[in-house]
Amino acid sequence: MIRNAIGGAMAMILILLCSCSTQSGRDNPPPPPPGVMAITIDDIPRHGTLPPGMTRLEVHRQMIAALQAEGVSAYGFVNGGPAQQTPDNVAALELWAAAMPVGNHTWSHANLDEVTTKAYQREIARNEPVLERLSPDRDWRWFRFPYLAEGTDPAKRAKIRKYLAERGYRIAAVTTDFSDYAYNDPYARCVAKGDDAAIVALENEYLEAAHDDALAAQEMAKALYGADIPQVLLTHVGAFDARMFPRLLKQYREMGFRFVTLEEAQNHPHYAEDNDPSLPGGRTSLESEMYGKDLKPPPKRTPKLDLEAVCN
Repeated sequence: MIRNAIGGAMAMILILLCSCSTQSGRDNPPPPPPGVMAITIDDIPRHGTLPPGMTRLEVHRQMIAALQAEGVSAYGFVNGGPAQQTPDNVAALELWAAAMPVGNHTWSHANLDEVTTKAYQREIARNEPVLERLSPDRDWRWFRFPYLAEGTDPAKRAKIRKYLAERGYRIAAVTTDFSDYAYNDPYARCVAKGDDAAIVALENEYLEAAHDDALAAQEMAKALYGADIPQVLLTHVGAFDARMFPRLLKQYREMGFRFVTLEEAQNHPHYAEDNDPSLPGGRTSLESEMYGKDLKPPPKRTPKLDLEAVCN
């Protein structure tokens, strides 16, 4: 009887312990799996509409401060043409290059699908003296296609890839892109109208979109490779980005991401065609790679805001 009583008491203790453990697991879910991310920023030194009272120089100052606070080195992809247009643009560009690495985004943000091959090659070459002057001691031979347009004509695309390879470039890939560019103009309108509630709505939508797109990128990487890969984030040098970057980077940290350089991220085999443009190239995104392997990407996120209508 004593043995039975002891056994019953032990069983009850085990049940209680299991119950507490299960409850604790619900209250304190396990941390998310670790991820790796490189931050890249397009359209240095001019992107989007400025809200009243804001300058390009201040946009760059805020974004650099947010990056440096997190210890992040982020390539900024430069359009040399707009950089020459105003003293504010010049100052912004020089501030960026003093703090962060730069890469080539063509002279005027040209779309490969809308210009000739020769014209696009001139766009690349014309930007190089600006980059050399700004960053003589850093590797500026990274190229980001404006509009992510790598060429719908296979022959044209092959010629540009060969040209980039001959000039020693690597292509800065993109795996996560939540269309941050679309928030900068609505933000400028809302600031002009003094609509604080609309700005809060923009903030919430921006952070949610970034969160969901990063998770989708990780999901696609795992479907393709059986594990996550280092992600490359595309953002832009806009006024709303400058406002949101401290919170955006904090959110990525809380999601389990560790920030690395673009070069470190693109050491993964996924980026072989980007690191060596002499290779044929085929896919332009994780999503296109999934379609190429007859895999179904996760569904597109449905926006909760009509950004075109906000403060219009």
